[in-house]
Amino acid sequence: MTMTREQAAWFQETFQRLVANVGAVVLGKEDVIALAFTAMLSEGHLLLEDAPGTGKTQLAKSMAATVAGANTRIQFTPDLLPSDVTGVTVYDQKTQAFEFHKGPIFAQIVLADEINRASPKTQSALLEVMEEGRVTVDGEPHAVGRPFMVIATQNPIEQAGTYRLPEAQLDRFLMKTSIGYPGREQTVRILAGASQRNASSLVQPIVTTTVVADMIDLAATAHVDAAVLDYVAALTEHTRESSDTRLGVSVRGAMAITRAAKAWAASRGRNYVLPDDVKSLAQPVLAHRIVLDPEAEFSGVTGERVVERAIADVPAPQERALVG
Repeated sequence: MTMTREQAAWFQETFQRLVANVGAVVLGKEDVIALAFTAMLSEGHLLLEDAPGTGKTQLAKSMAATVAGANTRIQFTPDLLPSDVTGVTVYDQKTQAFEFHKGPIFAQIVLADEINRASPKTQSALLEVMEEGRVTVDGEPHAVGRPFMVIATQNPIEQAGTYRLPEAQLDRFLMKTSIGYPGREQTVRILAGASQRNASSLVQPIVTTTVVADMIDLAATAHVDAAVLDYVAALTEHTRESSDTRLGVSVRGAMAITRAAKAWAASRGRNYVLPDDVKSLAQPVLAHRIVLDPEAEFSGVTGERVVERAIADVPAPQERALVG
């Protein structure tokens, strides 16, 4: 059943309050915050490629505080083990039974800091939980609950000692973007409050995690016309057929942008998806899923450029008759 216009209006108002609440701490980055909440409300995960000191931790903590959820931070290092992420089963001599001790992955928002510094084995510990919302330890599944979101970071510099994220793991991230440095005015405001080292501690909750789960379910009911679905399929096919790519956007990627477009449309007060919603999300949702041909990459072609060309070449459907 498609959400009503009244529900869409409530969704938009609540979404704007969430963004504004985090925006009081992460200054001048409303667009990135909106993308982050869109990822959360699409039950997706976010990859931030940024230099140190741009507010990644503040973003994760502030989002968790805004939805009254738990937040954990995992510092990925070469010696980090999978059990350090997921948890471990230990034998309790008093009860003479094995007990599962939860790892830091059990939270509403998990900050995986410098994820590419851990070994591929440890990185793979995230694959199941990011896809299915659970971890399996000693054959026993353990659900992490809803909402659940991983915000992972990687440093674009100092690549020595890092492990490039495999395509299978990149595909698990709904979006990839960057926060970037604040503008001059925002920097001055940050410096004026420098005595408050942890500004996210001042963030007050706006909604509960139960409300967020309801918003996730509501966003999923936004109407997507068959013409828009065909447009998404055509865009992803264009990236696969490009001479600049070895591997284009997968079907999982097409499903991801459809899911995200529903939440994005609802955040704009609509109960139906427009082609412009798809275009707005194409770069952060699709570009990181593209594997470039080595020669094209050497020539300076990027995944963003491939997506940009697909948007330019593939005609979008007319917006008439797309209302749910």
